[in-house]
Amino acid sequence: MDQVTAAFDATPRRDFLPRGVRRRASYDGPLGIAAGQTNSQPRTVDDMLRLLDVRPGQRVLDVGSGSGWTTALLAHLVGPAGSVLGVELEPELVSFGSGNLARTDRPWASIRQAEPGVLGDADGAPYDRILVSAMADALPVALVDQLADDGILVVPVDGTMLRVTNPGAVITAHGRYRFVPLR
Repeated sequence: MDQVTAAFDATPRRDFLPRGVRRRASYDGPLGIAAGQTNSQPRTVDDMLRLLDVRPGQRVLDVGSGSGWTTALLAHLVGPAGSVLGVELEPELVSFGSGNLARTDRPWASIRQAEPGVLGDADGAPYDRILVSAMADALPVALVDQLADDGILVVPVDGTMLRVTNPGAVITAHGRYRFVPLR
């Protein structure tokens, strides 16, 4: 079994959904969680994690952590030698996601409140991998600047999934997707 499939098996989506939505956990589509935000479609999350190519021991930034599901999946992939920081704008989701993440017993991962108007975590940079689970209008240069020299950023931009690799910020496109707006 590959690492991404193992992460999904070890991190059931159901555990990251509001009680009233859990019965729909197997649905391969986005599900509402709170504050107008969604828990992303599993097939989309799988695609993004494969593009991100996370390795054990890496430092990962999860922008728009929502319910905490992607943060927990990333934590499984980096293992205890790595670290994952989820940032989320919605206070209700910071609380919900942090509670969900705590139940996974992956203390090398955390979620914190994002600052309005500030993308990512420049003070904690550089990151080996950055995952963005919200749609940007244009490539967020502030996040590209937070990548390590050999880092990878996966971000949906104007309907297209982009993979940005360093050195040189090489950009490749990987299909059409829909997300809540990055703000």
